[in-house]
Amino acid sequence: MSRHIAGRGRVARATPPPAGPPVDDVDCDLSSKLTLGQFLKLASLLDSGAEAKDAVASGAVSVNGEVDTRRGRGLVHGDVVEIGGRAARVVAREGRDAT
Repeated sequence: MSRHIAGRGRVARATPPPAGPPVDDVDCDLSSKLTLGQFLKLASLLDSGAEAKDAVASGAVSVNGEVDTRRGRGLVHGDVVEIGGRAARVVAREGRDAT
């Protein structure tokens, strides 16, 4: 006679989360405020300020995995910005404050 004990048996394997897009590091001068709109252009994720304004306002841009609709949001070292399957990370230039 075989008994089945609930919770025993095959263990489901956790599926790893899908990998995001490759992230490019972009050296930035963080001695003054770096905004989301500026970074989108600097990282060549978008071509113009008008495109950045529209993309951010429409909710197409995420910062550290969360949608942000503030074009003037300040970015800091380590922030990852993603749009349309492309991503870039803010990296403080050598010799600059990384906070």
